[in-house]
Amino acid sequence: MQMINPNCGIDRDARGVARLTICNGGPLNILNSTVMDSAREALVSLRADAELRVLIIVGESPRSMIGGADIKEMATLDQRSAERFITTLRNLCEAVREVPCPVIARIPGWCLGGGLEFAAACDFRVATSDARFGMPEVKVGIPSVIHAALLPRLIGGGRTNYLVMTAENIDAPTALGWGLIDSIAPPDQLDAAVERLVVSLLGCAPQALRAQKALLKTWQEMSLTQAIDHSIGVFGQSYLTGEPQSLMGEFINRKR
Repeated sequence: MQMINPNCGIDRDARGVARLTICNGGPLNILNSTVMDSAREALVSLRADAELRVLIIVGESPRSMIGGADIKEMATLDQRSAERFITTLRNLCEAVREVPCPVIARIPGWCLGGGLEFAAACDFRVATSDARFGMPEVKVGIPSVIHAALLPRLIGGGRTNYLVMTAENIDAPTALGWGLIDSIAPPDQLDAAVERLVVSLLGCAPQALRAQKALLKTWQEMSLTQAIDHSIGVFGQSYLTGEPQSLMGEFINRKR
């Protein structure tokens, strides 16, 4: 693994698949301000990598990808420093949303609060069957904010209300049934489950996938009519990549 900074390392393979490991965050890989800045820096550095096909986010700890935000740091905050802290987390979550290729969150164990917000900002979430998810903020005197706003889009308003207003945790089968995560696997098969998703993504045209991710993000900000109309230009632009001509030609000329 090549270290980008003290809190992030990266592995790449010949397929264009990279694993970004968030490290030195303690037993549960907790996000303090330093770790958040380092992870954001690493993600920003990957945006310009045109050869990157899939990015997998991994935690150094076997107990979590990101367990949550650092409550010890948050306990020392006042209004101004609290706003700086949560802005740092916002910037990290936005950085992963801005990575142009598909991003997979690899989730073992605990995924709480800021960790769940970060996972929600990824494109896919693959978890162990013993993983636990929750938004505990209201139990410690703060509301769930920033990218908790993605949760209604993922799981609906009622289930979001349950998570953010009761602060109760849910297990992996429940999270799967709600649509919060995409698949679950026994802990010793987590990497195999991630790899199955990677293979599916690599079977798609890379530029089309990047365009699709950008569209999905844009659609979240638009009305339905705007989203439909905006898509027309994106569809036309896809022909500038040469992918449709090549891949459709292969389909038409395939051996029957």
